[in-house]
Amino acid sequence: MQKKSVTVKEKFMRKESSKELTKQYFNSTAEDYDQSHDGKFVYCMYQEIVERAAALKPDSVLDLGCGNGNVIHLLKNRISAKYYGLDISEKMIEETKKRFGNEVELCVGDAENLPYEDHTFDLIICNASFHHYPRAEKAVAEMKRVLKPDGTVILGDPTLPGKIFTNMLNWLMKYSHSGEAKIWHKKEIIPLFQRYGFQIKDWKKINYKTFMFSATPET
Repeated sequence: MQKKSVTVKEKFMRKESSKELTKQYFNSTAEDYDQSHDGKFVYCMYQEIVERAAALKPDSVLDLGCGNGNVIHLLKNRISAKYYGLDISEKMIEETKKRFGNEVELCVGDAENLPYEDHTFDLIICNASFHHYPRAEKAVAEMKRVLKPDGTVILGDPTLPGKIFTNMLNWLMKYSHSGEAKIWHKKEIIPLFQRYGFQIKDWKKINYKTFMFSATPET
């Protein structure tokens, strides 16, 4: 029996459906996010993000996939800057709005189609959300577009030891109730950013299940 090929339209609709599941999941966990598994998982990355960001002394910061605003809260205690937060979840943005009011410019939006002008930000932080982007290459291209030529991206995300185990889990995560997700291997994500004109700096394993790196536009 011949295997049916998947059309471009079907692939597009599948990815859009995955985004909707992700939105629904984070809407449902927004009020209690810090007590959830996902909320506790990201704690280990906060200190490294703050230290990297503080060393850069940015004037404008975008938290991409800002969730309930934890990263912005920590950064505001260290860095005087104009802060922006974007998340696909309306409820997460509502939670962040409760914390900061009009101090932070917040937006419900899609990382693949950012509602900002070219070369807007000194720093883009993408913490534990990149694995939820079904068209990651579009998100990277958008980061490059809205980042200033001398700006920096700080990205942290989950990882796993061993590519075979990673591939197995990625297959299972296609059927996740929180939307399709992808655990990125170092040998995949670095070339992806390089293809879109980034230099990778300071790759670091935070622990056995998370990594972080900084990326700057090639000069």
